[in-house]
Amino acid sequence: METLALRLRPLTAFGSPLLGDTLFGQLCWAARHRFGTGRLADLLTGYTAGRPFAVVSDAFPEGMLPRPALPLSLFHAIPGADRKQAKRRHWIPLSVLSTPLLDWLGQAQSDAELLAAQHSDTAPSRSLSITHPQPHNSLNRLTGTTGRGEFAPYTQMQRWHAPEVALVCRVVFDPARLSADEIAQLFADIGASGFGRDASIGLGKFDVEAIPDAPWPHQYNANACLTLAPCAPQGLAWDAGRCFYEVFTRFGRHGDLAVHEGNPFKTPLLLARAGAILTPRQMPEAPFIGQGLGGDGALSKVIPETVHQGYAPCIPIHLPLLEVAA
Repeated sequence: METLALRLRPLTAFGSPLLGDTLFGQLCWAARHRFGTGRLADLLTGYTAGRPFAVVSDAFPEGMLPRPALPLSLFHAIPGADRKQAKRRHWIPLSVLSTPLLDWLGQAQSDAELLAAQHSDTAPSRSLSITHPQPHNSLNRLTGTTGRGEFAPYTQMQRWHAPEVALVCRVVFDPARLSADEIAQLFADIGASGFGRDASIGLGKFDVEAIPDAPWPHQYNANACLTLAPCAPQGLAWDAGRCFYEVFTRFGRHGDLAVHEGNPFKTPLLLARAGAILTPRQMPEAPFIGQGLGGDGALSKVIPETVHQGYAPCIPIHLPLLEVAA
């Protein structure tokens, strides 16, 4: 497996967050449109058997990693900072990988600190993305106006990213099945057509640029993994006492052409958010962990071969012995 880093520059508002499992789903649709259903079927061969053709990370601010999901009490205390200030420090600079894990919180940055470091000429912001409500109207073609019920006006939230901050998405891929240039082209296709909810009305567009010779971050003496995307660790060989993660339920929906198949909803999945620290019994050879989900109708009765990315790219880190209260 090889690795690739892509720089994404948002051009419009987004209806969905740039999470790795959702990006992987759109990568599959982009591959189908560009290469055909036969090539996509070949790419997905062995996906649920531990042989993914690509594993996609969330999009993070360039030069940053998500703060590990350790309890804040396990990090070394920050002089003069209270708990609320510490919780706002979501981002870890790549440079901290040269320091012990428990010192990372002291070097972490909040959204406001990260934006201040960009020396932006625009008005200062305290968040990397801001949500605004967008009004929508459904017109009754008989009356030519809005109305009640399904024709009542409504709003949906749109997410605007700070224009001065580039995002980076990291991909682990099998070069025997898909080249780095092909992955960059597929991401460019996604950026041109739009990502996520309401892409059909102009949301989710971005520019893509491959970052040449981007090394894969890691710590020496690694014995644990820091995940960069939602993943499904259930049932795998972990040292459970040395795993830290935050779970959420993914209520997935079919996208692209599959929304017209009658039932767009997939089976809900329980996943661990990016930033999880998972300690495997044996460190993986390639920088990803987790498992492929779905197939054989497990996720969708409409498209039985549907799969979901339960893998996540990971950063090898050194997790020291910890004293965790029972």
